[in-house]
Amino acid sequence: MASSLGRDASMQRHRDLIATVKDRGAGQTIVLPESALGFWTPTVERLWIEALRGTEISMVAGAAGIDADGYDNVLVVVSAAGSKILYRERMPVPGSMWQPWRSWRRETGSARAHFFANPTAAVGDHQVGPLICYEQLIVWPILQSMFHDPDFIVAVGNGWWTSGTSIVAIQRANAIAWAKLFAKPLVLAFNT
Repeated sequence: MASSLGRDASMQRHRDLIATVKDRGAGQTIVLPESALGFWTPTVERLWIEALRGTEISMVAGAAGIDADGYDNVLVVVSAAGSKILYRERMPVPGSMWQPWRSWRRETGSARAHFFANPTAAVGDHQVGPLICYEQLIVWPILQSMFHDPDFIVAVGNGWWTSGTSIVAIQRANAIAWAKLFAKPLVLAFNT
């Protein structure tokens, strides 16, 4: 299942993922990896909210929020009560995702970088320090989050394209090291 997260946008794929979340998440918060939901559209949003009706499940998952100018790599929180964008990535991968020169030439398609925005986010009664992918490898996102003293760190990644490399292992090791350094519980969610 992980190999198709974020790459298969079919409704059947979402239904399969919904079944997995409902099977494993009774009464708790489930965290899914970066890009797990693909494009975060009103249709996908309604599908998930309706599917979670009658449950106590809350889900945090990676998605892409798109518009005419580009996209945001985001974490959304979804439950039967509704959904919201929980976090917008502060530092997408330079070059492959974040391409600021596109806006200078009036081109579209780049991920946006929200450099100093949203260092923590509320998930239920807790404040979390979110890190998406590349942010686990650089210093300032975690330092900015830790300055706000979150209850725990949520680190997600999308490693399907890294087959045969140690990229995901390095990201995991970094996230674990940050959590130990700051004495914070850590939640990891990667697809490989």
